[in-house]
Amino acid sequence: MTQDWGRVGVLYGGLSSEREVSLMSGTGVCAALREAGVDAHLFDTGRQSLAELSAAGFDRVFIALHGRYGEDGTIQGALELLGIPYTGSGTLASSLSMDKIATKRLWLQHGLPTPRFVALEQAAAGQTDLVAELGLPLIVKPPHEGSTLGLTRVFSAGQLPAALALAYTHDECALAEQFIEGRELTVPLLGTGADAHALPVIEIIAPQGNYDYEHKYVSNDTQYVCPADLPEPLTQQIQSLCVQAYRVLGCEGWARADLMLDQNNRPWLLEMNTSPGMTSHSLVPMGAKALGMSYGELCVAILATARCKVQRPDAY
Repeated sequence: MTQDWGRVGVLYGGLSSEREVSLMSGTGVCAALREAGVDAHLFDTGRQSLAELSAAGFDRVFIALHGRYGEDGTIQGALELLGIPYTGSGTLASSLSMDKIATKRLWLQHGLPTPRFVALEQAAAGQTDLVAELGLPLIVKPPHEGSTLGLTRVFSAGQLPAALALAYTHDECALAEQFIEGRELTVPLLGTGADAHALPVIEIIAPQGNYDYEHKYVSNDTQYVCPADLPEPLTQQIQSLCVQAYRVLGCEGWARADLMLDQNNRPWLLEMNTSPGMTSHSLVPMGAKALGMSYGELCVAILATARCKVQRPDAY
């Protein structure tokens, strides 16, 4: 017998630069939930208001939004105020994870490995010798964007002004980061607290190592190896590291950690995605499939974790 989840909203679309990806994710999630017998309905937060969300009568929602206003704690706070249970991390964990600078600082405080970095306010651009600080090549990116939007791999000092200018079109500050030469990995994560666990490690092999927006969502040239071809002890080390990174940020429900494995087989955490893609090219479904879990089963499992994270006093 199919469990009655009530009337379920799938929040998608939104207002971020990742809107098109979110439309694909939400459409896929909603279709899978309906096929599983869930009374699921699409709701575009970029076209419909919070008043409409409040009036929609949703018993719980699946957040399939990516980027600003959907993955940064904004919609999570609104859902807490409306009292609508939702999937994924709460307001604080979502906000921290969306801010790559805050994420790295917190990881470093807990002794977790992440590449060296410099945070640059636009007014301070040019006041730090990034090449001396981080070496070449280095990475410049906006700290509050996803899908590699605004990211530049810098090979010479002469490329820095354009790279910073691009990052500043997306954000008020820029993140300059040490480039780690090696293998690109990602690890899907499910659960909360002591129950948090990692799915298989996935290796991403993009043309010329350029895993940009095109190679993530459009092109079929990128190769994915799942599970990644790694010695078992190293696989377990990477999975354990990603679970620690997830817990340190206070994440719950599900997420995906991105990292690099350097030429000495040392893993370096890059970022945590608290509302990962759920498109046909997406990696969380790929990791679940490697464990025998279908896309639909994954969607239902995530939906089952939906809850409000702020406990309301009984008097309210």
